[in-house]
Amino acid sequence: MEQTHPSHPDTAALRDAAAEWAALPVGERLELLLAARPRLVAVADRWVAESCRAKGIGVDTPTAGEEWLTGPYPLLSYLDALARTLTAVRDGRDPLRGARFAARPGGRTAVRVLPFDRVDRLLLPGYRAEVWLAPGVDEAAARAGARRAGRGGPGGVCLVLGAGNVNSIAPLDVLYQLFASDAVVLLKLNPVNEYLAPVLEEVFAPFVARGFVRVTTGDAAVGAALVADPAVTRVHVTGSAATHDAIVFGPGPEGAARKAAGRPLLDKPVTSELGGVGPVVVLPGAWSRADLRYQARHVAAQKLGNNGFNCAAVQVVVLPEHWAAREAFLDELRAALRAAPARASYYPGAGERRARAAAGHPDAELLDAAEVPRTLLPGVVATADDAAFRTEFFGPVLAVTTLPGRTAAEFLDRAVEFCNSSLAGTLGAGIIGHPRTLRRLGPRLEEAVARLRYGTVGVNCWTALGYALPRAVWGAHPGHTLTDVGSGIGVVNNALRLPRAERTVVTGPFRPVPRSLLTGQWSTAPVPPWFVDNRTAHRTGRLLMDFTARPSARGLAAVLVSALRG
Repeated sequence: MEQTHPSHPDTAALRDAAAEWAALPVGERLELLLAARPRLVAVADRWVAESCRAKGIGVDTPTAGEEWLTGPYPLLSYLDALARTLTAVRDGRDPLRGARFAARPGGRTAVRVLPFDRVDRLLLPGYRAEVWLAPGVDEAAARAGARRAGRGGPGGVCLVLGAGNVNSIAPLDVLYQLFASDAVVLLKLNPVNEYLAPVLEEVFAPFVARGFVRVTTGDAAVGAALVADPAVTRVHVTGSAATHDAIVFGPGPEGAARKAAGRPLLDKPVTSELGGVGPVVVLPGAWSRADLRYQARHVAAQKLGNNGFNCAAVQVVVLPEHWAAREAFLDELRAALRAAPARASYYPGAGERRARAAAGHPDAELLDAAEVPRTLLPGVVATADDAAFRTEFFGPVLAVTTLPGRTAAEFLDRAVEFCNSSLAGTLGAGIIGHPRTLRRLGPRLEEAVARLRYGTVGVNCWTALGYALPRAVWGAHPGHTLTDVGSGIGVVNNALRLPRAERTVVTGPFRPVPRSLLTGQWSTAPVPPWFVDNRTAHRTGRLLMDFTARPSARGLAAVLVSALRG
């Protein structure tokens, strides 16, 4: 006889409140959301201080900027963007009023989500982001989807198994499930960052008081019991594909057998964001020495942000075999990896993962003397069945491979095929190219982006910006299944509630100011605050939070001045 288990007190209370939340008008939901805003602002300093302490970061050092930019700031930005959408819905207005639409390859429609307003243009000059909808979804369908924001989801009780690495992920997932899925939420924090429980309980206090949100902690056994809880009707997990499979099919050989047979143990809907092997494709071109140095710093930032404990981290650099500057770029990349500020390897298992990554690579280079050293694998053969292509290392390990191609177009075609066919996961892929090279590619660049099977594609920009943008859509490329989950099923963020979003495409400047102006690029963007060697990232992150909390001309000027000094 099948055993039944009583519901956990938290899930039972949530189940009792689920119908009330599902019936709550958009206006009342908006009031709860706005009531959380001042609470978030009030705990921001404490949030960042706790995060820095847990990760071994000095709160007054530039590295602390990461905790502002990946903690309270993106949550506040999302809250504001979602509130703006819900306000339009409540008032009977079009949330996409003024949005720009464009046609993209394969019958796709793109919605520009950056810049979305004047503040975006001032804070991120030279950056652009679009959400590409699935083929056949047109502007009318996009507007209709946005008008349904805040209502009409499946409802029920969603268990969010929070991420332990980036501290905005879990609370952002809570808001997404509340407002996109119409579900009340039990957030179970990862043991790595369960120190955030009191902070997040304070942020979500208006929802907690009404019985719509609960926050809990515990180990894997607690998580497994909650997944099986009869009051939980759906699950959202951020982690690895192995974690997902253990939840859905069970652990060990028996779980593998059930997966092979397509017989899941879990009979509840599961959505997920699961990382993968992120590539960055570097196009050949006539780069100056300054270009090589800057873009090497750019790639190093994409690897070493949060010390590599990041689902958006780059793991494989794809270089042109015939590029005259290839070795010079590699030398600059080594230098940038060595010069980056020292970091603690706070995430469990980092040493073992690094050792496995280096195994079988006699040319592996250790670039510092940390407990878990930065490791470069410079000669991974693209045709090999290598762990660097199949396993997310989730730490400070970077692999480099090369592909042939006498022209940028020929190389890019090969790189797209390589990424799609050889690398595990479909979360994010980057392309770096000189502006002249991108112009020469013309429509072939957009066509290549359309062929890349990734949920976010960055052109001269780290794909992680796509996660931080509240109106962008973050998740794996559509099409994964429970038995072939890849980088996950479903999306998050999407404050505009765009229907059937296929990917986000983010584009940034190739050079920072003032070099951009001197070379005719006409971008005033400084060195981004997410560069790990940015000297003012902690001040810029704090000022950005302050400005977003209380917008003013003086606050904006302070952000821009700090950013220019980075």
